Amino acid sequence: MSTPPAHSLVATDLDGTLLRSDDTVSARTRTALTRAASAGAPHLIVTGRPVPGIRALLADLSYEGLAVCGQGTQVYDAGSARMLSSRTLDRELADTALGKIEAEVGPVFAAVDQDGTEGRTLIEPGYLMPHPTLPAQRTGHRRELWEAPVIKVLVRHPRLTDDELAAAARAVVGDLATVTMAGPGTVELAPHGVDKGTGFGLAAEILGRDPAGAVAFGDMPNDLPMFRRSGHRVAMAGAHPELRAAADEITLSNDDDGVAVVLERLFGRR
Repeated sequence: MSTPPAHSLVATDLDGTLLRSDDTVSARTRTALTRAASAGAPHLIVTGRPVPGIRALLADLSYEGLAVCGQGTQVYDAGSARMLSSRTLDRELADTALGKIEAEVGPVFAAVDQDGTEGRTLIEPGYLMPHPTLPAQRTGHRRELWEAPVIKVLVRHPRLTDDELAAAARAVVGDLATVTMAGPGTVELAPHGVDKGTGFGLAAEILGRDPAGAVAFGDMPNDLPMFRRSGHRVAMAGAHPELRAAADEITLSNDDDGVAVVLERLFGRR
């Protein structure tokens, strides 16, 4: 009987982790992911981006596996271009949550990611996209954010840091939503109880893999739920202190092929 691989899944965040600063994946990292898959550890993307925001990237990577998107709200099968699972955020609850946050910290700027494989990212006046290369449609008024089902809300504050805004939001939102800090300028509200960990667990179950056999890579606090379910946790150089504290090791930065460095050690080099 053959011995199962020590790591049977490679789970990676995208921004600040797998992707370089120019939104590309290096040839070295692509080769390392291919070698890991050949050794029995397929690649699973786990990202805060919604499905429409990564389809072009998936095509460029010739990626045909599952992708956990939208902070765990979506599980997408890239090979068949099918949404396998989607959780929406009740729009009345989302609007109430924003009201509670504004009562605590003053006016904020909001955006939403709509549900579905063709869902749009809508941004209200004053909201600045943290990733200017991602497509977004500006609205004239906040009420337009709620015209169609949404998977999550993105919130920015004109003065507070991301950590300060996230902490204030958690203090007042309660069970209306899950609050996470996903990156520079990216505090988000997802359906209550939904995060990267729940999406990761569902995708691993669909793949027939034990999450405890995964080596996971990330850089921001929204990766913590995925880390908690993974067997080996790798934070990128420059990762948020919360993630560094939860990691088993720190690798090089996304621009220095930090993912490839670890995978080459675990699965060898060609």
